[in-house]
Amino acid sequence: MPGFSKDQKPQQPQIVVGLLVTPQGFPLGSEVFRGNTFEGKTMLPVLEAFRAAHRSTTCTVVADAGMLSFENLSELRDRGCSYIVGARMASCSSAVIERACTALGQRDEATVRIPTEHGDLICAFSAVRYRKDTHELDRQVARAEALVAAKEPGRRARFVTARGASYGLHEERIARARALLGIKGYYTSIPKERTTDAEIIAHYRGLWHVEQAFRMSKSDLATRPIFHHTEDAIRAHVLICFLALAIGKYLEITAERSLRQVVDLLKSVTDITLVNTTTNRTVTIRSECSDAVQFLLKKLDIAY
Repeated sequence: MPGFSKDQKPQQPQIVVGLLVTPQGFPLGSEVFRGNTFEGKTMLPVLEAFRAAHRSTTCTVVADAGMLSFENLSELRDRGCSYIVGARMASCSSAVIERACTALGQRDEATVRIPTEHGDLICAFSAVRYRKDTHELDRQVARAEALVAAKEPGRRARFVTARGASYGLHEERIARARALLGIKGYYTSIPKERTTDAEIIAHYRGLWHVEQAFRMSKSDLATRPIFHHTEDAIRAHVLICFLALAIGKYLEITAERSLRQVVDLLKSVTDITLVNTTTNRTVTIRSECSDAVQFLLKKLDIAY
């Protein structure tokens, strides 16, 4: 179905794929949705299908801020699941922001846990993130000032606001953004007695494995384009790619190398097959394995 396209190709039909992976990026389950499905509606069906198939009673969902709404978080709690979800700090109340800023005090790696109706809000300050956020904010403010001076609204200009027939800087929004420099928030339903703030943050940072798995499926495995039109054929295509992804991630995790490095090393091993046309005897001569190939085969427990 046609739908929102991150590749700027709305004219082409597409599908939406939901993928569950372990903290190491190994795929656990997948599901296919119509192309006009909002990605925020894909989490619970995939999760419930996995729990039903494996008779799992408890689990912890880790997702970015765009994946789960507050309604979905409430439903996760009702189903006995815990969660760690990125928080949109800019949408928090002024009281929460002020409390977080006061407690953190711009101290590197400092954290604070604030109870909210959506679970505990863990706020963390990073000096590296502060420098990066400050540079980005200064750039956006400078752009907004240039647009106001030119009396232009600017499409998607974050800090430009309309004032009747003219335009001006949104000072309140700028002040809020400056207060949040270097601060990242996470909502969680896991109590502090079970998991520390540092462990919660570490789990969330592991989301890069999900992104890597998707990139790997799009590049190394060439999942797309899909030249199928019926639902069964599309699902079969995705299933084959899912199995290939599982094999690829197993190789990466076990060999401690990227899939491309594994493939390149294995391709360096060549065989020559000689056939005696008189006796029909076949002889295979194999090249010597390099130290890197021998180390890889040992890691994979493969005799050669």
